[in-house]
Amino acid sequence: MSRIALVEPPYADQAGALLARMMPGDEPPIGLFRMFARNLPMAGALHEWGRYELGRQLSLTMREREIAIDRTCVRCGCEYEWGVHMKVFAGRVGLTREQAASLVHGGPDDECWTSERERLLILAVDALHERSDLDDALWARLASFFDEVQLLDLLLLCGWYHAVSFAARAARVPYEPGAPRFADFLPGTTGAERSAGASGSPGVS
Repeated sequence: MSRIALVEPPYADQAGALLARMMPGDEPPIGLFRMFARNLPMAGALHEWGRYELGRQLSLTMREREIAIDRTCVRCGCEYEWGVHMKVFAGRVGLTREQAASLVHGGPDDECWTSERERLLILAVDALHERSDLDDALWARLASFFDEVQLLDLLLLCGWYHAVSFAARAARVPYEPGAPRFADFLPGTTGAERSAGASGSPGVS
């Protein structure tokens, strides 16, 4: 049970309008957004920033964005937000089952990562999580693949999903129905061996 009560339908007009903007199409609002809606001024401000982070203006590709987000959530131990992104985006950006498992249980040296650019993203996320900094050598390697605009986006993207992870974990937001769990992507397991809750995992559109 969430430590901060989620708003429940039928929603008050202001909360309902904001939640409708926060969710695409006719999808019901996820628990995290329903928790944020307890503080409408905050939720409105977060929505604007979130639109940038998940929008087309972000200079990283959608796949790069998701690799950075997934790894950040994993390093923060935020199974909730990781599961939401795996369910919604992993198949869209072509993350393989091996890559998904590596983001949870492995690292950038795993054989499934053949792109130096993607390996560097994982290294950067890990360094930011562990030291809140990037040393000169790693920065130079990143700068050989990413321009300054992309590097700024990467730094703020990681920081944003630290904040999201803190909120989701500390408030104990309940897991979303159908979202995968870390245990569904143990190294070496097959799709048939994963739990029924992982139906939205990589390879499933």
